[in-house]
Amino acid sequence: MYNILFIFVEKFKTLITMKKKPTLDLQKLETAASKLRAMAHPMRIAIIDLLTDNKKLTVTEIYENLNIEQASASHHLNILKNKGILDSKRDGKMIFYSLKVNTLTQVIDCINQCVQA
Repeated sequence: MYNILFIFVEKFKTLITMKKKPTLDLQKLETAASKLRAMAHPMRIAIIDLLTDNKKLTVTEIYENLNIEQASASHHLNILKNKGILDSKRDGKMIFYSLKVNTLTQVIDCINQCVQA
């Protein structure tokens, strides 16, 4: 999946830098490419996959499930959250992370459109 995301990011970059008028809105292309770049890391793909199977998880649950350091999990979660791929909600001292379904649906739709083109 990492290679597929990399190919799509490169395709978006090519479309953005082309002199011809793009068929899609430039801002939408930049946003999609930015989200794809954020997702195109093996650990972030693993986090997304883990959250797909679970509605919401804490940082502790994520790093224990993926057998990584807490700092690494927090770093990747922060990137995904800042790009609008994840949502977080505080409950006391705990922060629960979940997927922003609409955002992922948009990214997947964008990928499907690229494949069909």
